[in-house]
Amino acid sequence: MKTNPERIQQRLRRDRPMVTISMRVPEDVIDDLKDVAPKLGFSGYQPLMRAYIGQGLRKDLARLEYPGVQALEESLRRHGVGDEVISTVLGETIHKSA
Repeated sequence: MKTNPERIQQRLRRDRPMVTISMRVPEDVIDDLKDVAPKLGFSGYQPLMRAYIGQGLRKDLARLEYPGVQALEESLRRHGVGDEVISTVLGETIHKSA
């Protein structure tokens, strides 16, 4: 199993191999993704889906490798710190400790 720092390094590569998958998603969810994607600067709904999946995966990997991260995130949110700032800081902190 790869360590978190190895995963981060791999995810930073632009030439990562891609795999085609097929999954069932409710039609209304796809419609919403298609509507939201350009508003967030994505070229289409599939890149947005990849971003959402990657974001959730990074959070879960960090929680598994650094158990106190979830409590820290929740505390920061209660104190009004935004998700973008939290993600950035945690990403920098985890990367430095690697």
